[in-house]
Amino acid sequence: MQDIIEGFLKFQREVFPARSALFKRLATSQNPGVLFVTCSDSRVVPELLTQREPGDMFVIRNAGNIVPSYGPEPGGVSATVEYAVAVLGVTDIVICGHSDCGAMTAISTCMCLDHLPAVAAWLRHADAARAINAAREFPTPHARLNSLVRENVIAQLANIRTHPSVAVALAQGRLNLHGWVYDIEKGAIDALDGSTHPHRFVSLAEHPEACAVNTQGVQAD
Repeated sequence: MQDIIEGFLKFQREVFPARSALFKRLATSQNPGVLFVTCSDSRVVPELLTQREPGDMFVIRNAGNIVPSYGPEPGGVSATVEYAVAVLGVTDIVICGHSDCGAMTAISTCMCLDHLPAVAAWLRHADAARAINAAREFPTPHARLNSLVRENVIAQLANIRTHPSVAVALAQGRLNLHGWVYDIEKGAIDALDGSTHPHRFVSLAEHPEACAVNTQGVQAD
């Protein structure tokens, strides 16, 4: 904890004065263009991966980068999605999974979660990905996990489309959806390319135009 406190003191002493104009502007407003949904995993830092500044992205982090389908009792994720789309007017939403995901590992290995009832209930929002992955055969447990991570991104993209604010924005052609998978060891990102049939993940470095659902250009759905 002391390292964290010392880090803040360094920020206050060295970083903040050098960026005072930025923070003065951000003190009264924000205008993020992207809602970035990713895992709580400490190894995944959205602003580092994308080299973004404070104020550039609205971020949701939770176990398994999950977006529950919209329901009669929406929770914090639903409220954040709604605010980002309907109030802030983000033009893009990224759902980003990652390699070696603990949440997906628990599903992939059928780990007993009786001692973690809240986690078990939360991971039910990935049941579609679980079912699709379970219907396939894989040569190794690692391959099974990698596939599940990708299927979960696809499942959460489907879930987020059930949110009224997202559905309206998509229908009006003012929102794009992106599905990414970040490889921690390689520092690489694969992106879901909605223009392919069937949809497949491609290297974002080689295909920077890849988009899961593109309503502002050619529909990729």
